[in-house]
Amino acid sequence: MIGIGRATRIYLAPGATDMRKGYEGLYGLVRDRLQCEPLSGHVFLFCNARRNRLKLIYWDGTGLWVCGKRLQRGCFRWPAVSAEEVKVRLTPEEFAMLIGGMDLQAATPRPWYRKEIDEVVAPRINPA
Repeated sequence: MIGIGRATRIYLAPGATDMRKGYEGLYGLVRDRLQCEPLSGHVFLFCNARRNRLKLIYWDGTGLWVCGKRLQRGCFRWPAVSAEEVKVRLTPEEFAMLIGGMDLQAATPRPWYRKEIDEVVAPRINPA
């Protein structure tokens, strides 16, 4: 099972991806196109040109997951981005809305504070 905690980032690849790609092909796209480390434990999403299929790749610490979803009808509302953007970072809520069929650009997030976590830091222990 894919555990998406606060430290897990979710990256979306803009544009279309060839859905015939498997483990090695998606691994290469994460490394070369998204410029990320595929074994980081983050989730990477890809979609085809018709927007009716998506694949994600995820490293769980012991192996690489490649999961896919094909819609019977309709299409995913993939976010439109500028040409120079290499990747889009999603929150866990946006990820759930995207795979649930919601349009992210039509949804308006509430203006509240959310601390961004860049890396996991171990708590400091004061020696007695």
